[in-house]
Amino acid sequence: MLIIENYGFILLVIAALCGLFMAWGVGANDVANAMGTSVGSKAITIKQAIIIAMIFECAGAYLAGGEVTSTIRKGIIDPGLLVDQPELLVYGMISSLLAAGIWLLVATTFGWPVSTTHTIVGAIVGFAAVGISTDAVNWGKVVEIAASWVISPLLAGALAFVLYMSVRKFILNTAKPIRSAKRGVPVYIFLVGFVISMVSLVKGLKHVGLDIGFQEAIFYALAIAFLLTIIGSVMVSRIKSHARSVHEEIISVERVFGVLMLFTACAMAFAHGSNDVANAIGPLAAVNSVISSGGVVAQEALMPSWLLLLGAAGIALGLVTYGYRVIQTVGTSITELTPSSGFAATFASAATVVFASGASIPVSTTHTLVGGVLGVGLAHGLAALNLRMVGTIFTSWIVTLPAGALLSIFFFFFLKGIFGVS
Repeated sequence: MLIIENYGFILLVIAALCGLFMAWGVGANDVANAMGTSVGSKAITIKQAIIIAMIFECAGAYLAGGEVTSTIRKGIIDPGLLVDQPELLVYGMISSLLAAGIWLLVATTFGWPVSTTHTIVGAIVGFAAVGISTDAVNWGKVVEIAASWVISPLLAGALAFVLYMSVRKFILNTAKPIRSAKRGVPVYIFLVGFVISMVSLVKGLKHVGLDIGFQEAIFYALAIAFLLTIIGSVMVSRIKSHARSVHEEIISVERVFGVLMLFTACAMAFAHGSNDVANAIGPLAAVNSVISSGGVVAQEALMPSWLLLLGAAGIALGLVTYGYRVIQTVGTSITELTPSSGFAATFASAATVVFASGASIPVSTTHTLVGGVLGVGLAHGLAALNLRMVGTIFTSWIVTLPAGALLSIFFFFFLKGIFGVS
């Protein structure tokens, strides 16, 4: 307790700086995923993508980032073991933030889309297992998270493949693409409306006092989807065909899918900002809680507004300064995207996140989106994929957990050596 009393303010300042750095990493790496397909398909420019993502990510982070957060992200360590030495929790969370921020900086520099959730989980597991006790780690939870490496990209990839093949079969490869679009696009509008609503209700707005269960969210999402389908059907029916060839008709249809993809991407950005901002400020909230309470370790901590602002600012800064690197990887380096294939990838990613939330399966938005892009690439054949880039991305995913863990262990013992233990 003496360490918290003597060095509490200094430790909180260090934690805030590390939290800002981690939020910067989230913006630079994770946020870029939501807009990568939109840029890669040339639906919008990279500058427009950054502006749109900034608005929705920051809105999600600040408006729906949560009033209360678990002090131990994802329930992977037992806080009861730290009651007598709260400074160890403070050292561990600072170390985890710094370790995760450094790994995200490295990954973004090389354009690797990695999971910020897995990065911070690896960092927390590292300091807890080595610095406290292997018994402090909930290894079952860690196995669940590791399993999502396989589950989420496979689910998203399969869905994206099926969805894009349906677009090609029923709309793009027909004799009259615009006429086919007028019949088929309302179905996709309904699906987009449903998934966007579910993403917002289940992931994006769960912290603003809306106590809506998953089944209740389905009812509301269906109602919203029907309304959007009616509106969308009227708008699609007004599309006039002045095309002199099937190719020109396809270009007109692709613009419609570009709009659908953008709506889905915006919803994903909002949900991502609300959910994953906790990767940066959750550990910081834990430090703030311990220090402000004089050393009491609680399972949950209040999330002051300044923490949400810090997280939103860090995300925006990371996106503006470095986000273009991962946007280029996801959008152009894996496979060539069109608005329709980009729509299929983005929609599949959002749908997988919704399904996983309902089934309580921990998934990474990064992994789902990359899986979706791989799925639409496979629809064109294996030759359409940049297999070298795919291999590099998979390798970076495997390295993420141990990289975060090793860095966190180093910083944990460094802080412990400087400030000591009570």
